Amino acid sequence: MPDKPASILVVDDAPDNIAILANALTELYRVRAATSGAKALRMCQGDDPPDLVLLDAVMPELDGFEVCRQLKSDPRTADIPVIFVTGLRDSSDEQRGFGAGAVDFIRKPISVHIVRQRVAVHLELARSRRDLQTLNRRFSRYLSPELAQSLTSGSLRAEVGNRRKKLTVFFSDIVDFTQQTEALAPEDMTFLLNSYFGAMADIVAEHHGTFDKYIGDALMVFFGDPHSAGPQEDARACMAMAIAMQRRVTELRPTWLSRGIASPLRIRIGIATGYCTVGNFGSPHKLEYTAMGGPVNLAARLEPKSDPGGVLVSEATYALVRDDFPFVPAAPMTLKGLPAGVGGYRIVLPDAADSLVHDSVGASIRISPDDLDSDLRATLAHTLRRFAERLAP
Repeated sequence: MPDKPASILVVDDAPDNIAILANALTELYRVRAATSGAKALRMCQGDDPPDLVLLDAVMPELDGFEVCRQLKSDPRTADIPVIFVTGLRDSSDEQRGFGAGAVDFIRKPISVHIVRQRVAVHLELARSRRDLQTLNRRFSRYLSPELAQSLTSGSLRAEVGNRRKKLTVFFSDIVDFTQQTEALAPEDMTFLLNSYFGAMADIVAEHHGTFDKYIGDALMVFFGDPHSAGPQEDARACMAMAIAMQRRVTELRPTWLSRGIASPLRIRIGIATGYCTVGNFGSPHKLEYTAMGGPVNLAARLEPKSDPGGVLVSEATYALVRDDFPFVPAAPMTLKGLPAGVGGYRIVLPDAADSLVHDSVGASIRISPDDLDSDLRATLAHTLRRFAERLAP
């Protein structure tokens, strides 16, 4: 099926001028006309906007310069190319037209050849720009928005190369993911993971983190490259992101339960800060933009030591954000590949004072007092007191 001809809107208050331009273009394009600026705006903002506008500058009530400014200020019409076709001959008028957002300036009396040539060139440029935007949107799905922006702007080159930078690195994974996959039907698992990963990706973008990769059910994100607000602000943004993720997982649980998913997801989070090697690794044929180094390994090791629903951070991260978030020290940890007695801090999440959540080998406690009636509160309080006496050293 052949492509639909491009649509050209000719805007002029003189019917004779409209007829001349229409005769020059009708064989190649769909030509429509407007005899006033107000009508031109309505047509451009309608259901069938033109692909290009040929606009007279001097018209009563709403002149062409104002029409062009309004078209360019409206997101619905900003991408429509505008070419002025006018009898004005002063160079200041031409500058005024380009300043309003026009892409070209043709003086009357027109040359049919020039009009056709200029229209064809700007239609092709607009088509190429749309194609590039479409490709950018498609490829950006495979990249962090921060990385895609850097590649588009040219601040990051698509070639092998890396540098040392101070990053805050984030790892998360789903608690008991293997058991979840075995217990759920494939359709439910697909729904669960898509809703979870989609929500997490939105939060990463909202906090301007650089999404590195999925590792099975785990996520790796870092802050500090390709854009950085400074080590402290990067660490704060990462912490705010982690808290938002834990809150969002809790908010999604009713949706998952409504689908019959009896054991909604819980996630653990580990965060570490320090100097990493970051950039493009690989070969000229296949690149991976990632971070490597001690803080990456430390964040990955801290994550499984975190409580389900919790956030565990390194001492370096804590030093940067200790005045901004409430923490409690973690017991010294033994982490694979690291010296014994690694320290860390667990963040006290905003709702921790209103509920009790603890999951570990030999103990699983989840209490939300606001959800309990008075009888159950009394019974539970009595039971907890009895166990507290038994657990006391």
